[in-house]
Amino acid sequence: MTAAMKYLSVILLFVAGAVAAQGRLEKGEITVDSLNRSFLVYIPATDNLQQKLPVVISLHGGLSSGRQMMNAADFRPVADREHFIIVCPDGIERGWNDGRMNKERNDVKFIDELITYIVSKYNGDSLRVYATGISNGGFMATRLACELNNRIAAIAAVAATMGKDVTYHPNKPVPVIYIHGTKDPLVPYNGGLNARSGAMVYSHEDMLKQWASADGCNATPVITTLPDSAGDGTSIIKEEYTNSATGVKVVGYTVTDGGHTWPDGSQYLPRLIIGRVSHNMNACEVIWAFFKGYKLVE
Repeated sequence: MTAAMKYLSVILLFVAGAVAAQGRLEKGEITVDSLNRSFLVYIPATDNLQQKLPVVISLHGGLSSGRQMMNAADFRPVADREHFIIVCPDGIERGWNDGRMNKERNDVKFIDELITYIVSKYNGDSLRVYATGISNGGFMATRLACELNNRIAAIAAVAATMGKDVTYHPNKPVPVIYIHGTKDPLVPYNGGLNARSGAMVYSHEDMLKQWASADGCNATPVITTLPDSAGDGTSIIKEEYTNSATGVKVVGYTVTDGGHTWPDGSQYLPRLIIGRVSHNMNACEVIWAFFKGYKLVE
């Protein structure tokens, strides 16, 4: 074999290995309350088929879909490296019953039964199930933290808080992250009227304080300012509340001059409509780094 052929063989083996390391994407469907509920599942490649894998449920925003969320908040590179399952469900009529609007469907029950299905079919770890989402999906993640905290170990909400007139509130320690842009034109950072739902919502700071109280954290957060290293006109302020006895944290990221967007995601609509995307943090990396530090107590 010539030197050139040997070199080509090494390249082909490397490429084959890289392809083999990628996971697989599957469509799924379960029936809940006589409704067919669909979702996408991404399963990372792993050599240990007996290993129980953590599960990240990633909830799309209003007027979106599970497939769009899989692409917009792309956890797949992180999942391939860290070995966890991604689940992107579809909301009915492209939305979630997060409690702000009068909707009869029970999306909390759907997520509950979806967790059972994923844990059983894909060998998911029932003690390491997490929920995240943007906008309507972020509001839904907050609802899950309040009403399904026997199954959800931690949540992260992007461009979302909680409606002021909802029937649920933080009442049990749950580790949480909230990421919100100061120039979000759809969900006001300082709270107030959410135009699409017609509901009043809590501010970013109010949400952090509610969870800090429920989690028994210190009253004064540790504040860190991250510079505009990406040069995109945004910067990040991190607030961290900690319960030193339990290790539970409430973390807020204020994206100064950021819009209704997923940090380091795509500019999925014009800046005039949704504001600016920040590239000063990768939300998928930050959220997973937070999630993996927590699991439910058996």
